[in-house]
Amino acid sequence: MTSTHIDRRDFIKAGALAGAGLLFGFRLSESRELASGAASAAADFAPNAYLRIGVDGAVTLFADHVELGQGVMTALPMIVAEELEVDWTTVRIERMPDDPSAWPRTIMTVGSQSVRGSWQPLRRAGAAAREMLITAAAEKWGVERAGCRADKGFIVHTATGRRASYAELAVAAAAIAPPANPPVKDPKEFRIVGTRVPRVDIPSKVNGSAQFGIDVRIPGMLVATVVRPPVFGSQVKRFDPTAARAVAGVKDVVTFESGIAVLAVDTWSALKGRRVLDVEWSDSPNAGVSSADIRSAFVELAGSTGPVARNEGDADAALGSASNILSADYELPFAAHATMEPMNCTAHVRADGADVWASTQAPTNFQRTAAQIAGLNASAVRLHVMMVGGGFGRRSRTDVLEDAVRLSKLTGAPVKVMWTREDDMQHDFYRPFGIHRMRGAVGADGWPIAWMHRVVTQAALGGGRGATGERTVNGDAVGGAADLPYAIPNLRVENITATSPVPVAPWRSVGHSQNGFVTESFIDELAAAGKKDPVELRRRLLTKAPRHLAVMELAAQKAGWGKPMPAGSGRGIAVHSMTGSYVAQVAEVTVANNEIRVNRVVCAVDCGIVINPDTVAAQIEGAIIYGLTCALKNEITIAGGRVEQANFNSYPMLRLNETPRVEVHIVPSSEAPGGIGEPGVPPIAAAVANGVYAATGKRLRKLPLRLS
Repeated sequence: MTSTHIDRRDFIKAGALAGAGLLFGFRLSESRELASGAASAAADFAPNAYLRIGVDGAVTLFADHVELGQGVMTALPMIVAEELEVDWTTVRIERMPDDPSAWPRTIMTVGSQSVRGSWQPLRRAGAAAREMLITAAAEKWGVERAGCRADKGFIVHTATGRRASYAELAVAAAAIAPPANPPVKDPKEFRIVGTRVPRVDIPSKVNGSAQFGIDVRIPGMLVATVVRPPVFGSQVKRFDPTAARAVAGVKDVVTFESGIAVLAVDTWSALKGRRVLDVEWSDSPNAGVSSADIRSAFVELAGSTGPVARNEGDADAALGSASNILSADYELPFAAHATMEPMNCTAHVRADGADVWASTQAPTNFQRTAAQIAGLNASAVRLHVMMVGGGFGRRSRTDVLEDAVRLSKLTGAPVKVMWTREDDMQHDFYRPFGIHRMRGAVGADGWPIAWMHRVVTQAALGGGRGATGERTVNGDAVGGAADLPYAIPNLRVENITATSPVPVAPWRSVGHSQNGFVTESFIDELAAAGKKDPVELRRRLLTKAPRHLAVMELAAQKAGWGKPMPAGSGRGIAVHSMTGSYVAQVAEVTVANNEIRVNRVVCAVDCGIVINPDTVAAQIEGAIIYGLTCALKNEITIAGGRVEQANFNSYPMLRLNETPRVEVHIVPSSEAPGGIGEPGVPPIAAAVANGVYAATGKRLRKLPLRLS
């Protein structure tokens, strides 16, 4: 691929004549604030892409986003095609080149950024190309530009009906300076954006031709399985590789930074060798740590004041003078990402360069890390981004990459590192444990007058490292808490950073996954204390949050809020926003034999202008199932300094016969697109907990939700 240099200060830098036709290099986004938990260097994160129109008429979009199952490889061509005035199916999308360092910006797909970050820049890029093609046609025909228009891959002279294809005009258009502010279409004129189209990644996933990281096969490749310390902080004290090396197919057993690697000709041989490996681990100061210890430390921290994330009015004074006060602690466990494709990576390190095959959300960081370990310049590392079998933030971590590169460098051969499900479950970077101390008050009229929320948790973006009681607010920890939409006159949100031996990282929706449950459960508690209907109370407190209010009203109406439910059943509602999108969910719950059954979830979503409604519905449905699984079933517990769960028998998934009917209703909107991959997760646990209260009168403040 031939490309031009992209100056960071320019939105559209060049229309360069390439051998294939017209090549546009353009900056895909200006600096902007990222969502909580999106990146550690938010101010400098923005994606980039190239658009090419070939002399054969082919339109190619070179995108630097990773397809994680969110439909981005379908949505981005739709945006370009809309402004370029071509059939969207004719826009080919190709991933970033094998050298991410050649791109002017960090490549990372996190925080529901892909569509919302690309929306305006891609529109302008498509519009710029369209305008340049119109100019080229007008000059060719010697007519006024105003008399020409773009139509389905052609420029048409309206008065005469003369037509020229984009292929015919590509070379001439490449010589024209791109407009600085090309006019974009009025959304009322959209004919592609907002329509339901089939996703381009589905056929290969259905027929099995899609290539994930786990599918990589390289000639001469060794497969490695790594035995890691079972207790946080322990190291290899002694090991005997004799029995493992005697296993047919095992080539070597080596110690390295992560533990002990068994290298074999295939995965099965590596696993058999691993099973007979004789290892003794060193003592660790964490050997006595348990979930109860971690909880006790967090609860103790919750008794002290912390850095203030938001402060309005005087919550302390209001609580001190109120007669109807509520106090509650909410507790959320560590949670694993549990991606369906276990972690894996393949690397081939040579003296003059390296190739890496990875299912990753963070190509730039993977390339840089591989180069550092291999002792190479970044440009010498070719990164092959494979299909991703589930990310949720886990595949932004480089641990499996580091193992593959180190082992390839050590052996001189291509090495594929394969994790088992047990490896994945017991050596994840988990969603942090959290204790949330809540205090609130309602006045004599039953309306809330005070709210105090103290968030005690590890900092996900820092891996959980840092000083306990750190005097700065961690933005990822208070997402969905500090931006509470309810108009409560006296409101205070604090954040206390805690530490534990357990490594943590962003988990789908990051701090919102905790705070959505806590805030939407506690607002229901205030409604009950003031003898208000939960919808009535939210309606009163959301008058200054019209988009929250609109999704709540739609979800309540579609769910039949207020209609009688059978004995032992109830409806619960929750409203949340993140990444520029607004979601309300109503869960219909039945409690019988001390078990919670979710029968139906009605969801209303306002995510701004919708590119593909099918993708929005699928993303919301998936988020609800993901969040509901965690709400009802999942927790990572620690005993003896190690993770107790090992596979899906002890960390179960929601089964088909347990899955509720899910309805998704999209609010029409002319606002800019919001992210949609994460906002469906935070409300569901609260909606279910509130439904349990409606059915039984019992408050559940701890995840997973259990009645006993």
